[in-house]
Amino acid sequence: MIEIARATDLGAAHRRAVAEIFVDGFGSDFAYFSKDPKKLADALQHALVLDVFHVALADGRPAAITACTDGRQLSFRHDKRELRRHLGFYKGTIADMAFKREFYTPLPYAKDRMASLEFVATGSKYRGRGVATALLKHLLGLPQYDEYVLAEISDINTPALRLYEKLGFREFTREKVNHTKRTGINYYISMRLVQA
Repeated sequence: MIEIARATDLGAAHRRAVAEIFVDGFGSDFAYFSKDPKKLADALQHALVLDVFHVALADGRPAAITACTDGRQLSFRHDKRELRRHLGFYKGTIADMAFKREFYTPLPYAKDRMASLEFVATGSKYRGRGVATALLKHLLGLPQYDEYVLAEISDINTPALRLYEKLGFREFTREKVNHTKRTGINYYISMRLVQA
């Protein structure tokens, strides 16, 4: 059975589980800072703004996460000292600069009644079980939004792109990246769903 809850309703005790799913989904994006998932979860758990995260629970355990904002709110807000404490002075400082550049800029096309769905991730042992689908369908039913955006999905994340298309999202921008040789990613794709 899959239930959906706001991360804040689950309480601070679930922050670690949310961080572990975050790292499970995006750890490769943070591999420069550490390849150790535990260390990354230690370093990043403080930065996840639980007020905007929604969690899919499978049999009562956190299985998938997604942040839902208005495109102006932050879903990731870090403390430079925490990054340095867990990643070391050098990598913590670089992470601080990179995260400010990457996660602190509101969407330029944010508008009323538009939701930005961010950091969609499913724990590896729950993949293929419909958990992310249930979470996204729940968010697509929120009455305060009639437009949803998923920004900067890597073009090599085929399962995610297929899921979003199946739910009705369509590509509206494609941005070439500079790091293709290092990451294998050619483009970041942004998708939109407008409900009648």
